[in-house]
Amino acid sequence: MLTDPADPSRVLIETADLDGDHDLVRRYGVPLKEIVVWAREYLCRPHADLGRKGPVCPYAQTSLERGTFYLGVRPGTPDGAEAVEALDGYRDWFLRLVSPPGVSAQYRTILVLFPDLPEAAAAEVIDAAQDALKSRYVSEGLMIGEFYPGPPPKAGLWNPGFRPLGSPVPLLAIRHMVATDFPFLRDDPGQFAAYLERFGHRPPAALREEVQAVARHYGLTTEPAT
Repeated sequence: MLTDPADPSRVLIETADLDGDHDLVRRYGVPLKEIVVWAREYLCRPHADLGRKGPVCPYAQTSLERGTFYLGVRPGTPDGAEAVEALDGYRDWFLRLVSPPGVSAQYRTILVLFPDLPEAAAAEVIDAAQDALKSRYVSEGLMIGEFYPGPPPKAGLWNPGFRPLGSPVPLLAIRHMVATDFPFLRDDPGQFAAYLERFGHRPPAALREEVQAVARHYGLTTEPAT
């Protein structure tokens, strides 16, 4: 278990902690374990409706295996603004975390659970927080994703009929931005500019022409800064 030096009340639970006696584990052991099972049985596996080969999340298995899969808990029933405040703290801590030797930072993830949120309120709170936070996260080279029962109405990239963001417990997931995140960032000029700053001069080959076209549309360049 990790404790945030900037705020000792904020902790990150590792999978090895789930049989421990920390207060959060005692209180929320069931949803915490449920999310780990969901990650292993859903995120780490292929899905017939995904529209491409490979697991639903290409990074989850390595994250679990190499000890960079962290769980946070926000108890109670916050509104969107309170969820934003909680996730601002996790964003700052995420940026200070260091992965174990030999483990790329792209495999580090924090899933912040909201286990007390009733299902009827989850969509409003989680969607509002994700929408408010996304640009702040992207500007730091991070991504934040919304997951809750339902599932969220956002379509999959490879199959528009698939809704990939369903989870048994409402949560917001934090990870590093990667070059294949372009489709999630292309429609917002500020977010796309943050993407371009990091990956514009070396986007995936399959996306290069599209990235360059969007850059021209916004009057931006894909050349690295000198």
